[in-house]
Amino acid sequence: MKKLYSASNLIEAQMILCLLEHAYIPAKLFNTHAQGGVGEIPFTHAYPEVWIMQDDDLKKARSIIDAYESTSVEEGYVYCPVCREQNPRNFQLCWQCGEGLEIVHLQLNDT
Repeated sequence: MKKLYSASNLIEAQMILCLLEHAYIPAKLFNTHAQGGVGEIPFTHAYPEVWIMQDDDLKKARSIIDAYESTSVEEGYVYCPVCREQNPRNFQLCWQCGEGLEIVHLQLNDT
């Protein structure tokens, strides 16, 4: 088991976890409740952390993180084809149900 990523907040950590799950990389989220300890512990120890379960997945997982971090922020919204939830346009996965938004992005690029 290896630490892959320290997120700035729980939402970001959950997005990373979902991206890894969609790539069939087993991972766990740690420090989900540590935010309440800020002040008692250093704030850097309270960041949510994503750990991969199998060391062999490290290279593939890092490439997913690199792609996530290099994705530009796009303004506007898209709607999930499954649950119809509104998502920021740069999201790859629906924040509500976790469904991939690739089809929606492809349709937007065709117009």
